[in-house]
Amino acid sequence: MLANIAVRPIAVILAGGLSRRMGGGDKGLRLLGGKRILQHVVERVVPQVDRAILNANGDPARFADLGLPVVPDSLPDFPGPLAGVLAGMEWARTNAPDATHVATVAGDSPFVPRDLVARMAAELPKAELVSVRSAGQDYPIIGLWPVALAGDLRKAMVEEEMRKVDRWTARYRLAVVEFATDPVDPFFNANAPDDLAEAERLLKLLKD
Repeated sequence: MLANIAVRPIAVILAGGLSRRMGGGDKGLRLLGGKRILQHVVERVVPQVDRAILNANGDPARFADLGLPVVPDSLPDFPGPLAGVLAGMEWARTNAPDATHVATVAGDSPFVPRDLVARMAAELPKAELVSVRSAGQDYPIIGLWPVALAGDLRKAMVEEEMRKVDRWTARYRLAVVEFATDPVDPFFNANAPDDLAEAERLLKLLKD
């Protein structure tokens, strides 16, 4: 149950990047504990919201078994994670008119908190945007974004060539929610091949 009942977010799982550090391909389709990383994300995030979508580019059929609408970037040439936020906002505006916000999570973060959306929503309305932090590190792309700012974000990305997340969020009242890292850092992300071995170790900690 969300702390702020006026907030009706949809989840946007961001998997639209080029995965250069992983050697290309889809990071979220790599196996972790016998399941794809994206499956771990979906299992943790989807119960927190009424609706969820996957932001990904290319052939959507490769994600068919996740059972989520696949929404590509609405801007060309892979302009970065803000494009995924924008795609989610614009999809929500058209397809989920009752949604007030989108809650974005990284598709390569298999340990995302099960109370992520509720804790971010609790920061509204004292903040316009919400993001997260753990172990002193900010994760600006994991956040809660008002759908009403879709036009502003599109304008910033198209007319100003805005690409850095924190540059755009700095224009608004931003709250940052701190999450504990015991037993694992909930925002650990599998960016490179070596990270997969560490993710397996952390997964065992959660199961113990």
